[in-house]
Amino acid sequence: MNVIFISPQFPSNYWNFCDRLRRNGVNVLGIGDAPYDGLSQQLKNALTEYYRVGSMEDYDQMLRAVAFFTFKYGKIDWIESNNEYWLGQDARLRTDFHVTTGVNADEIARFRRKSEMKACYAAGNIPSARCHLIPLPAEGEVLAKEKEEAAAFLKKVGYPVIVKPDIGVGACDTWKLKNEEEFDAFFAAYHPVDYVMEEFVTGDIRSYDAICDSHGEPLFESMTMWPPSIMDIVNEKLDLAYYVAAEMPEELRKLGRAALKSFGVKSRFVHLEFFQLTKAKKGLGKVGDFVGLEVNMRPAGANTPDMMNYAHSLDVYQIWADMVTADRRLFPEPGQDHFCVYAGRRDIYSYVHTHEEIFAKYGNEIVMCERLPEMSVPQMGNQMYMAHAADEAAAKEFIEFVQARS
Repeated sequence: MNVIFISPQFPSNYWNFCDRLRRNGVNVLGIGDAPYDGLSQQLKNALTEYYRVGSMEDYDQMLRAVAFFTFKYGKIDWIESNNEYWLGQDARLRTDFHVTTGVNADEIARFRRKSEMKACYAAGNIPSARCHLIPLPAEGEVLAKEKEEAAAFLKKVGYPVIVKPDIGVGACDTWKLKNEEEFDAFFAAYHPVDYVMEEFVTGDIRSYDAICDSHGEPLFESMTMWPPSIMDIVNEKLDLAYYVAAEMPEELRKLGRAALKSFGVKSRFVHLEFFQLTKAKKGLGKVGDFVGLEVNMRPAGANTPDMMNYAHSLDVYQIWADMVTADRRLFPEPGQDHFCVYAGRRDIYSYVHTHEEIFAKYGNEIVMCERLPEMSVPQMGNQMYMAHAADEAAAKEFIEFVQARS
């Protein structure tokens, strides 16, 4: 079996996907823009061959790389990056090389465009906030028509509203508009992309994370409990904290599985985000109900897959590799379930407890401690601590201890 893994060096923990494929007897063929000597030894050991391109943004270079591997190893069975940024390119490469084990170029829009997700939510009877597309105007045109239509939408839903790129990841270029002055400021600073404007929902973010087989049936399911607003984390430079839960509410499991079906998800590791309402919203639900936020056809970011492993005493990288090679779980792990908690700190702040004091108190529970790359700092912080926790109360206690500021 020949699997091309795009950008296997980033995020840094993605070498695990390649390693588990290799253990399953796969030819793992990497394409990336990093020098081979800069790859980790674990990744080098997992790859059958690595093809370096000057720029992964240059589709012609990517096309040539896949063509080279096809010529040398024969038909390619899978092309995958598990990375939000490259999903569109992955789909285009699959289409051009007739790789049928993933989403093709004609299907990718419903997975990437927030405006197109709404129809799939409706098909699955999943409530979601009302949304208005603000399209990029034709070259040379002004934004008068788009602004007028956005104002009409605002009359229906009222302030505040959230505005974000129709295709985007994280909280990049996300606006919370609370009044007409901020509405005018957004249009004055308008960037050349499509945006969506969405009615504001008050709730906590809960993600349904799953690996599903070629029939859309989950082989693995988990829930991660996120802060209410990653946008606020980025814009206000707050400390990020979140945790993978030991168990999942049945209502979230039901809606997550409905989303897998309505979006036509097959053979993927996915991260589906929901609001759990903390304030009732007319037309959406009462306090405690779940509302569809957005779908991400890739694993949750950063080290969250590792947190799932620690929380559930299993190996999501191996489950994913088993899905690729056998379309099922080969080694069911009946492990114990815990909470696994992440707490980040920023270099710009001073904290009550030192690094040494954190380890003195939680050394037996800490499972990972790392400095983070610069590009992760806006969302994740500069320094992260990850630990086991017996329950939600213990998780919150750990967060409070790590992030208490002096």
